[in-house]
Amino acid sequence: MDRLDREILGVLQEDARISYRDLGVRVGLSANAAADRVRRLRKDGVIRGFTVIVDPAADTRTGLVVFIDVTLRMDTSNETFERAVLALPGITELVHVTGAHDYLVRATAADTAALDTLLRRLKREAGVAHSNTRVALRAAPGP
Repeated sequence: MDRLDREILGVLQEDARISYRDLGVRVGLSANAAADRVRRLRKDGVIRGFTVIVDPAADTRTGLVVFIDVTLRMDTSNETFERAVLALPGITELVHVTGAHDYLVRATAADTAALDTLLRRLKREAGVAHSNTRVALRAAPGP
């Protein structure tokens, strides 16, 4: 990966829907050369996909957006935990982290009763010893 690839990644992170023509103009390449580089970055696994980021406040179907700090039981492996959590409904992100907890789980729940069910399932089915849950009140607009 060279300087141009890094520039292309920076532009795509700002606007993944940019046309190859406009991308090429931004980084000093032809549209075809920009498209070839993006295809190569995808083939090489550098670009794993494109996504849409929805403001949780705009999606009235999700209910609560929660962040759950998780500490695993001593007898639970990371692989077992990850498999179990990713099978649960409402999980939107799972991040292995440093610090006082083992993982940060981002999830949605329809209401507090659904959140309670999720937390109980994490402890019963995924090997969670302790958890700390935060509820998102609103999200600031991105850059």
